Amino acid sequence: MSWDTVRLEWDDTVATLTVDRPDALNALNVDTLEAMSEAIAEAAAEDARALVLTGAGDAFIAGADIKYMQDLSAEAAQEWGELGHEVADALETFPAPTIAAVNGYAFGGGCEMALACDLRVAAESALIGNTEIDLGIIPGWGATQRLPRLVGDETARRMIFLGERLDADSAAEAGLFGEVVADEDLADVVSELADRLAAKPAFAMWTAKQAINQAQEGSQGSGLAYEKRAFASLFGTHDQREGMAAFIEDREPEFE
Repeated sequence: MSWDTVRLEWDDTVATLTVDRPDALNALNVDTLEAMSEAIAEAAAEDARALVLTGAGDAFIAGADIKYMQDLSAEAAQEWGELGHEVADALETFPAPTIAAVNGYAFGGGCEMALACDLRVAAESALIGNTEIDLGIIPGWGATQRLPRLVGDETARRMIFLGERLDADSAAEAGLFGEVVADEDLADVVSELADRLAAKPAFAMWTAKQAINQAQEGSQGSGLAYEKRAFASLFGTHDQREGMAAFIEDREPEFE
């Protein structure tokens, strides 16, 4: 299959999914999310032994399409949240290890896609954060559940409450990245890591991944369900409208 906004490329048994909207800093819209879902399913069907997620150009995934979200009703926001969760869940449950190769901006939904991967490697120029609070909403694709498990409660609350953007080294110190490398080395380092993972026994790797995910599950399912409802409920509020309008108009928001 081929898509307009994503590319799925192969190097032996390693699949690389590239979000390819560089003019929009790879921001996620409906078409892109649907294409990602299809590409992930195709990689699984073709028995990829590792899957790399990255972005074209100077960004990983700068976030979700705010112009699209701006006027969503709560009902439409629920559907939008479900679509983002579908892609993040597909990454989290992919039957082989997944690696986020974070090159540049990874904000909002982009951060959440990285969180859904098994491993994260960052270029020195990477910036990452859950910035939704400044739009009058909360993370809607899994961060309220996955981020605390990764970086701890205090750090997660600070990132979500304050919308903090972390540089690569600070994010690695917090536990978001397992490795930070020079920008020009990112592709080679990730390729080597993916090859090492792909060389491991596939069934044992899948079993290990399931066991680790199960250990972290707890009440995550109910937590994610709550997040979906809470995210959607903020659409149509003054602060959501104002936050997104201010972003699009490049001004400071005036929240209630």
